[in-house]
Amino acid sequence: MSEIVNVILSGGVGSRLWPLSRKSKPKQYIPIFEGKSLFKHTLERNRKIAEKLILVGNSQNIELSSSELEGITYTKIIESVPRNTAAAVAFAAFACHSDDVLFVTPSDHLIEDEEAYLKAINQGIAFAQEGYIATFGIAPDRPETGYGYIEHKNNAVISFREKPNEYTAKEFLKKGNFLWNSGIFCFRAGVYLNELMRFEPNLYAAAEKAYEFSKDGYLNEELSLQIPSKSIDYAVMERSEHIKVVPSNFYWSDMGSFDSLYSYLVKKGHPVDEHGNISIGVDKHVTFLGLTDSVLINTNDAMLVLHKSKAQEVKDIYEQLERENSDLIN
Repeated sequence: MSEIVNVILSGGVGSRLWPLSRKSKPKQYIPIFEGKSLFKHTLERNRKIAEKLILVGNSQNIELSSSELEGITYTKIIESVPRNTAAAVAFAAFACHSDDVLFVTPSDHLIEDEEAYLKAINQGIAFAQEGYIATFGIAPDRPETGYGYIEHKNNAVISFREKPNEYTAKEFLKKGNFLWNSGIFCFRAGVYLNELMRFEPNLYAAAEKAYEFSKDGYLNEELSLQIPSKSIDYAVMERSEHIKVVPSNFYWSDMGSFDSLYSYLVKKGHPVDEHGNISIGVDKHVTFLGLTDSVLINTNDAMLVLHKSKAQEVKDIYEQLERENSDLIN
């Protein structure tokens, strides 16, 4: 009897949300979303869909998630080195029966409108049970440059597109048949592994070997380093003929940058001045003079001030600090 398995991917450090997000506590574990973390919201939302849970991530992220998982039975797969999402999903598929339906979700996305969410996911599960690989596209409400897009006709995928520039994003919106790529997937374990073996035989073989020699959920580092680092989109989604997209209307954000966090906080009643400025993590009065739509982020060791239109560039600051081996990213 096949089961529905929620695979939660918990990697990454949320570099575009520095200095809030750090290696020691990435964005999915920060409890600022109505008193809960994004990981906790993901867990609660998906338990209404899946009977089983597999958590894939590095040792630090797995440890951070343990307090949220009290009383829940789950399988953990701990990556010794990051090898991107194609391998991460393969590890989960190796841990399941071939006919099990894997419902793969990131751990750090914000989703609202549960009824619409459940309706979309159930459609994806139905496609998966028919042997398709389902992905979920979000109806866009603005020309967003921080997301990938899916060009579609009904449930058929015409093309996957990388993050566009502003002009191209506006063109996508005008055409009306482009969806944001949510990074949520649904398929039978065996279907995914067959497609991965077909398109990326070296990746498949190396991932299988690393999984075979894992101990207590910990993957062997030496064998893991042999796995090509490729995304599930590049390895399978953009190449398979068995893809279906589910156009979806639930509220979705990858919470990947401060413009997304800004919109969420303002929507939830966070104080904002008459010029659209907000402050985060500040316990004293802040006045913005001559600034509009700006965000001040304060932590105990760093402060960042930015216009929300520059939100994607915060990653550059993080990468510079990383090159300097700064403790500010830890």
